[in-house]
Amino acid sequence: MHKGLIFIRSFCFRKCFLWKIVVMRNRYFQFILFSSFIVSFVLAGCSKKAGTLGARSSKTGMKYNDPDNGGFQVNRKVKSGPGPGLVMIEGGTFLMGGSLDEDLAYENDVTKRRVTVASFYMDETEVANVDWLEYLYWLQTNYPGDRELYYRALPDTLVWRNPLSYNEPYVDNYLRHPAYQDYPVVGVTWEQAQDYCAWRTDRVNEEILRSKGVLADYKSRSVGEGKQPFNTDIYLNGQYIGEGIDGERMPKDMKVGAAEGATRPVRLEDGLLKQPYRLPTEAEWEYAALGLIGNTVRGNVQSGRVYPWNGMGVRSERRRTQGMVMANFKLGRGNNMGTAGYLNDGADITAPVRKYKPNDFGLYNMAGNVNEWVQDVYRKLSFEDFDDFNPFRGNVYENKQVSDAERGIYAQDKHGKPIKVAATTERKQTWEELQGQRTGDTTQYTNDLRGYNDDEQEALYGITSLVNNKSRVYKGGSWNDRAYWLNPATRRYMQQDQSSATVGFRCAMTLTGDPQINKKGQPKLK
Repeated sequence: MHKGLIFIRSFCFRKCFLWKIVVMRNRYFQFILFSSFIVSFVLAGCSKKAGTLGARSSKTGMKYNDPDNGGFQVNRKVKSGPGPGLVMIEGGTFLMGGSLDEDLAYENDVTKRRVTVASFYMDETEVANVDWLEYLYWLQTNYPGDRELYYRALPDTLVWRNPLSYNEPYVDNYLRHPAYQDYPVVGVTWEQAQDYCAWRTDRVNEEILRSKGVLADYKSRSVGEGKQPFNTDIYLNGQYIGEGIDGERMPKDMKVGAAEGATRPVRLEDGLLKQPYRLPTEAEWEYAALGLIGNTVRGNVQSGRVYPWNGMGVRSERRRTQGMVMANFKLGRGNNMGTAGYLNDGADITAPVRKYKPNDFGLYNMAGNVNEWVQDVYRKLSFEDFDDFNPFRGNVYENKQVSDAERGIYAQDKHGKPIKVAATTERKQTWEELQGQRTGDTTQYTNDLRGYNDDEQEALYGITSLVNNKSRVYKGGSWNDRAYWLNPATRRYMQQDQSSATVGFRCAMTLTGDPQINKKGQPKLK
């Protein structure tokens, strides 16, 4: 009995011991398996990175990003996202002018034509007063002694004055008082809007480079009079570089002869910098305002629109919001805001840039609030002759002036921007032509094509016509316009150096690469 108990205890001990060994072995193998997975994952990441960095040219077989064979650098293919404030607008074909059924102004200037608009980015909202104040503050800080620059950038707040209206409080308060900080900026000319777009481009790209350590951080930089500000074109040309400018995380320079550990500025090929902010073209603006993507199924537009929303009227058809006005506009003579206790659009003049429901592209106030400048030069019959892909009138081709041809250095104005000069040719010049040795054909190239196929009638301007090459289109309707002007196809014009209390703007940006935004659920050819 005693021996039996000893045997049983010995057996149990051996069994438990063996079981522990099995468990330990299983845990060991689990650990090995897990470790192998981690190592494989890391190696996969490394091999992916190495595969990217060690990729070879499919045409020469030479390795990319190899400092030993010349250092030709190729980055991963990227699709740059939108800059701050922008949303993606997937392009497509649409009937431009097709949403307008009646020509109440009898202008006969809205010709229906089918066009294609390339995908692009557009500001979610109109540019607001706080955005413009940020711009003014930057100018004042970086050019404290240049009073002229600051003055030229000031909106004309006197646009609120009217001989038979008491609008003087808006003259003093509308731009600067915090109560109006998220209201759209007005009193801005087309030319001022262009300057803002250029300034915004540089600030966005500067922020990208400083936040990534490619440029010195904001604390280390020096600002003020006499200090060269960041400019995208000057930077990409290698002219904004040096001590106090370069950051600690600049890209590695792999070119032949570069010292060990040498760095370089970011290039356009790196895909890091954003495209320039600009005003949208008339076609882009109208396409984005309609927002027909909400009514499109498998390439078929199931219903058109008169306004940026569905339905024939200007009031909401939904049960919970039925009867509410969909935009900020003038319902009738003497009726800018409705009656006390139920202000129909909730605004007397302009309204905050996000007040009303956005359209199906996610854009606010594409009808009403303020009219918006677009890029195009106005012609009554602009589209009798037109290109059906990205139609636009207003091209003035310019080049950056070179101050040092040997080194390719751009000439700069006193504000650090490249000086633009009229383009001299429609094609790439030969080397001899570029060196000033041109012979034979002496035909002068015209770089100003704003009046292409529809010449400017300078002798008649101010007599029988108010249209010339400085007449710019604005669209969308405003707080002081009737519902007719809310239709995206309507168009009016004003001189590019003039402004109004009913006209503002928003910016756009070119989209590079694949034009498709949402591929989910779309059929694919295999």
